Amino acid sequence: MIDRYSRQVLFPDIGKEGQRKLGNSYAVIIGCGALGSMIALTLVRAGVGKIRIIDRDFIEYHNLARQALFDEDDVRNQIPKAIAAERHLKKVNSSIVIEGIVADVNYTNIEGFIRNGNILMDGLDNFETRGLMNDVSLKHKIPWIYGGAVSSFGMTMDIIPGQTPCLQCVHPNMHQGAGLHTCETAGVIGPAPFIIGSLQSAEAIKILVGSEDINRDLIFIDVWRNQFDRSEVQRRPDCPSCRGQFDFLEARFGTKTTSLCGQNAVQVLNPNRGGISLERLATHLSPIGQVSYNEFMLRFKVDHHEMVIFPDGRAIIKNTNDESLAKGLYAKYIGV
Repeated sequence: MIDRYSRQVLFPDIGKEGQRKLGNSYAVIIGCGALGSMIALTLVRAGVGKIRIIDRDFIEYHNLARQALFDEDDVRNQIPKAIAAERHLKKVNSSIVIEGIVADVNYTNIEGFIRNGNILMDGLDNFETRGLMNDVSLKHKIPWIYGGAVSSFGMTMDIIPGQTPCLQCVHPNMHQGAGLHTCETAGVIGPAPFIIGSLQSAEAIKILVGSEDINRDLIFIDVWRNQFDRSEVQRRPDCPSCRGQFDFLEARFGTKTTSLCGQNAVQVLNPNRGGISLERLATHLSPIGQVSYNEFMLRFKVDHHEMVIFPDGRAIIKNTNDESLAKGLYAKYIGV
């Protein structure tokens, strides 16, 4: 047992055996914004042996107020969140395996991303992808820790297949979204996701070491109004996910465009298109507008529009929430 975990090993609920279990565990974090970066930091420092971080987005200045992993150099260098997270975290703990993947998580790829994972961590900002996490957790019997934060409040809940209610038991209309509050309309202050992300990590550590003290309630915290509540949740007998009907995973729900929380931007996903050569695309677009690119993404500005295109064919259309307009710009400049 190396000295870096000595204080954690002294904690009797972990000890040497618990630390060994953490070192042999594999956590998959989906989303690396405010929640995901805090989860990643704490699990890396705790010594979880393998951590995979998947995120589709890149870093912007407004992220730095609440996303603890990133710095101004990441913004200037146009580094995707997953890559920046991997680079920074390897400097924190070089003794574990850390893998950053730049990708949109959807029904076509999530099962491959979570394969062999021991726990799934929610660092997301939308309920469509959480629906996928819920389905894949139940299908493959992998625990996952839900977390969400907006404004000054947040909530978290453990979902352990066969033992606890699932997220669809709590939010039966996940495919319609979960409420009116978003980062874009209500804002968010850093302490809310920091606390929720830390609670999520604590629950993950408990589960990975085999503790019986896991959270079986829905926890709600408002850091501004000094509220802390926990609500008992029950399994719904008619819950389709608990009964093995995986609507999100089977693509009964899902869109090819997604409005991105707090960014005034729309992501366009074209599942029918293969990869894109950013170098060739840059050559094609340079006569039309302003282009800059690196190995991770291409940024294209034309008229009043700005697009960020990734090698997998995804694009983020900025300065609009109009999904039809975003699709049209994608077709016009990238092609379908």
